[in-house]
This record gives sequence, C-alpha cells and structure tokens, in this order.
Amino acid sequence: MNKFEKIRFCVLKALLTAFACLPTPVLLAVSRVLCLVVGGVVRYRRRVVLGNLRRSFPDKSQDEIRRIARGFYQHLCDLIVESVKLLHISDAELAQRIEVLGGEGIEEMSKDGRPVIAFLGHYGNWEWVQQVTRHYRRPAVTAEVYRPIKNSVVDALMMRLRGRFDTTLIPQKQAVRHLLQMDRDGVQFLVGFVADQRPNSKHLYHWTDFLSQDTPYAVGGEEIGRRMNAHFVYIDVEKPARGYYRMTFRPIRPENTDVEYPCTLEYMRLLEQRIRHAPEYWLWSHNRWKYDRQGRIIHR
Repeated sequence: MNKFEKIRFCVLKALLTAFACLPTPVLLAVSRVLCLVVGGVVRYRRRVVLGNLRRSFPDKSQDEIRRIARGFYQHLCDLIVESVKLLHISDAELAQRIEVLGGEGIEEMSKDGRPVIAFLGHYGNWEWVQQVTRHYRRPAVTAEVYRPIKNSVVDALMMRLRGRFDTTLIPQKQAVRHLLQMDRDGVQFLVGFVADQRPNSKHLYHWTDFLSQDTPYAVGGEEIGRRMNAHFVYIDVEKPARGYYRMTFRPIRPENTDVEYPCTLEYMRLLEQRIRHAPEYWLWSHNRWKYDRQGRIIHR
C-alpha cells in the first residue's frame, strides 16, 4: 500500500474497531436496520439473488422465494457485523457462540502424519470458521487459501480479520507451490478451501448438477490433496440462532469412486444438502452460474 492507502486503512480500522466494541446483541440489532437498507432500499444484487433462487428451487412459489431472499439479506447483514466483531471479541465469547464437533476425529486421522484438506462453502459465517482451530491440537499448523481482494485497503483489513486465529493465509495463486513445499518440509497441516465459488476460468471442463443447475466446480483442492496423499473432510456449518453457529468436521468418504474427482463431488453433495435444509444462509448474491459450458454469458 502507498502512504495514502495506509492512512485510509488506519482510519477505517479505527472506525470499525470502535464499532466492534459494541456488544454483539447491539450489533445484531444494528444488522436489522442495515438489512432494511441493503435489502429494501439499495436492493443489493436483487436480480442475481432472485434469479439464483428461482433456478435452484423451481418447485417453490414466488412467496417462498421472496421469503428466502429476505432471510438471506438478514443473514448477509449479520455476517457483515459478525465479521467486523472479530476486531474486538474475546475467545470466551467466540467459544460460547460457536459449537465445534468432530475435532477429536481430526486428531485421530492426523496420527499418520498426513495433511488434511478441509472443504467448506460460503454458508453460515465462513469468517468465524477459523474458531475450529481451538478444537484440535494436531495438525499444529492451520492454513487457509483465499482470493485476494483488488482493493488493497479492504484486502489488508480482511487479512487482519482472518489472522485473528494465527492461521497461515495463502493467496490462491500461490497455493500449490506453498502447500507442496510445506509437505516436502515435513510440516503437517490442515488447510481450508472455500470451494463453492465459480472457478476463475470461463473455459471449464468439470461440471456437475448442483442445486438443479449445470454447475462448474473447482478441483484445485483435490488435485493438491492427491499429490500429498491427504485426508479430506467437510466442515458442515449450521446456524441454530442469530449470532450462533455449529460447525462439524465430517470425513469425506465418497460413495461413487468411479468419477474423476470423487471427494470434490461428495463435498458438493453434502453442501447442497445443507443449503436445501436452510437456503437463506448461503451466498446467493454471487453470480455462480454466469457462464455455460462454452464460456458464453447466460446470466448477468
């Protein structure tokens, strides 16, 4: 960052930290007001949200689609204030608000010294998922692969938020080299891939049916895991109440091993189950189905 960007970062961080000092119930009350603005006035990406929902749930009525959309906008605003809260929240409060199950399974599978690939989606609060690192001692190193944000000030702020739990943050383009080097150096790790976004390339070769639509999917996590003989798990996230989450490690054991990427497809199947159970907590504002198999734009 240049000098001007550093000043902007310091000012923004100070303002958001002051906001984060408010008690979580107050922040969630602010989120209700924010939802009226984002969903009702600004109507943030409403065409994309409604289009995604209608195509994903063709059997639902328009009233049901609008109800899910309202729930999504409220959750999105909850996610925003909860993420900012990471600038000023105690470990005790996070432990109270996040229940983590299956950490002992991670330790058990890690006894053989192999790394662990953890798949998760943009479901619930993926910024709070790093709390799972408090629930296993082995692997000692936890990493996260992320897409850098073009705005350098916002990217620096998100790095500060995501570094709350001493997680090693790896830019997506450096993931293969960095993780393979760690493996060669004998460093055992658990690395998380948020793997439900549209892959970067328009020319895609891996497709499946997901949420009633022909869907491209990224295979980088499984490709890297194969080269390291890694274990694969899915972090299943639930939202039992506003401001509270339950996160469960589930080993990925594909039923169909005849496909090219069985672990990735099993992860997508598990994620789809969770989305269908409570769809309002997924990131519907992302234009997941923008391109068809020929790279043509079909949904703007």
